[in-house]
Order: sequence, then structure tokens, then C-alpha cells
Amino acid sequence: MASSSCSLVCNQPPLSPAKNPTPTVLILRTAALILHRPPPLPLSCCSTLSVKQSLTPRRASHHQEYVYPDLIPEFADAETRKFKSELFKKLSKDRDNFGHDLDAVIDVCVEVFSNFLHSEYGGPGTLLVEPFTDMFVALKEKKLPGAPVAARVSLLWAQSYVDHDWEAWHSKSPK
Repeated sequence: MASSSCSLVCNQPPLSPAKNPTPTVLILRTAALILHRPPPLPLSCCSTLSVKQSLTPRRASHHQEYVYPDLIPEFADAETRKFKSELFKKLSKDRDNFGHDLDAVIDVCVEVFSNFLHSEYGGPGTLLVEPFTDMFVALKEKKLPGAPVAARVSLLWAQSYVDHDWEAWHSKSPK
């Protein structure tokens, strides 16, 4: 751990005035604590600025935040139906892994996905990993088989289709 003091200054009297005309100053610094100052401003630009202005950091322009579109319940409903249908097709191919619990696994995944679409998804760039982690956890808690497979298939499907479907939804909807 680094020491709390950045430097140690020891003033010792000169050995002899002829050999060393200035006091000996020993400065020890920890390499990790040496901070580099920005280069000084030229005097010509400082002359028109007050001291306070010249010491404050410069900002390019006001920070613009991207505002995501409002949630669209109709899109969430349509996408949830599509997700359920596609998830059933994909997981049905692996009936050995899910057995008689296939419908229960799909219901858990669809519920988590629908909640995410209705409450958080606002368009491209807002698809998160958390709902798929939540699917995995919910399936494990209910002791349903194939939790890793179902969560992974759900995530891969969502990555391939949700943002594209959002764009298609907005391109055909009146503005």
C-alpha cells in the first residue's frame, strides 16, 4: 500500500560553501503518486481570463444525452408472442433435456422476457443480459431442467431479432 505522504523533504546544512552553494534537498517520491500537471497556458491567453477561469477545466460543449424512445406495449406484446413461438420450436428439438417440463421452462422464460420488454427495452442499444440471467436463476430456483440451454437459446434469439424487429416496427408505424 502506498504511503500517505507523497514526498519527504530533508533540509541539511551544506557540507561546505565552496563545494555546495545551495542547501541539500532530498526528495523521495513514490512512483505511483507522481502526478503530471498539464502544460501551463500561454500568457497571451491568460491575460484576458481571470485566475479562476484559467484554473477551471474546459469543456467542449454541453453534454447531450441520447433519449431512448418510450416503451411500446404493443411491440412488447407482439415480440413476446414471437419469442414464445420461436423458443418452443428451438427447445422442442431437445425434448430429452426438458422432458415433460418443456412448457414450464418456456413459461418462465416468456414471463421474464415479457417483463423486460414491458419495463426496460426502449429500442436498439437497450437489450440487456440481465433478463436472461434472471431466466437462468428462475429456472434453477424452480428446479426445472435445462436452465443453461434455455437461457442461452433465449439470449441468442433476442440478440438476432429484437433490435431488428424494433426497427421494422418503427419503419411501418406512422410518425
